[in-house]
Amino acid sequence: MAPKLLAVSDLHVAMRENREFVERIRPEGDGDWLIVAGDTAEVFDDVRWALAALSRRFARVLWAPGNHELWTAKHDPVRLRGERRYRYLVEMCRSLGVVTPEDPYPLWDGPGGPVRIAPLFLLYDYTFRAPGTRTKDESLAAAYAAGIVCTDEFLLHPDPHPTRDAWCRARVAETERRLAALAAEPVVLVNHFPLVRDPTQVLRHPEFAQWCGTRATADWHVRFNAAAVVYGHLHIPRTTWHDGVRFEEVSIGYPAEWRTRGTAPPPPRQILPFDTVRW
Repeated sequence: MAPKLLAVSDLHVAMRENREFVERIRPEGDGDWLIVAGDTAEVFDDVRWALAALSRRFARVLWAPGNHELWTAKHDPVRLRGERRYRYLVEMCRSLGVVTPEDPYPLWDGPGGPVRIAPLFLLYDYTFRAPGTRTKDESLAAAYAAGIVCTDEFLLHPDPHPTRDAWCRARVAETERRLAALAAEPVVLVNHFPLVRDPTQVLRHPEFAQWCGTRATADWHVRFNAAAVVYGHLHIPRTTWHDGVRFEEVSIGYPAEWRTRGTAPPPPRQILPFDTVRW
């Protein structure tokens, strides 16, 4: 069987049903790669367990962090915060052979290739503002008034950066430099958060969009010759097209969410080769 590039995100393995799902994930062929686009778990040991299990089964695993991996939760023995926590996660991934945003972008030369696979870590900067607001402060105030506040405000620390949006700006600048060096080589962009705002328009609570990305990446799928864009975070799995580029939201989400769509979470989504029959 020809190898496939598959993708999944938002595994949240602290949930028993989701952990059992991860235990059942298997490649379809010996050469399959798996993208894990963030929110694997909230506690360091759970992240390591899931990525270790998947890296033993797939020919290659690529990881982009979500916001939940970056939380410093009270029940997590790993007390690192901010940049130090992220770097600790990167070193753990490297010990497992998992590709991170800090590593060279590997070349997929299977069906649908050749194409670079680029896991990204960009965060958000509050520029997907709440309706009717013009500034970050106004947008946050609207969210607090509506009772729609992301847990990141309490558990995702930006140290040593002064704010999460400052950390986002630093990540965007560094990632932009690396992608520009690909010189128009086709690439699959993998980020936990959507690179464009359009996918957030279907959120039940529009105030939450400000924790979902940055306007700074709005043209990256065109500018950097994306063959596809993979993301999660929204817990709304679907395929959409923007400027002729395919965007795949590949999240599993919480059991209460995936049960509304079926009796079990869907298997990892096929990214390459493009499944025209499914589409």
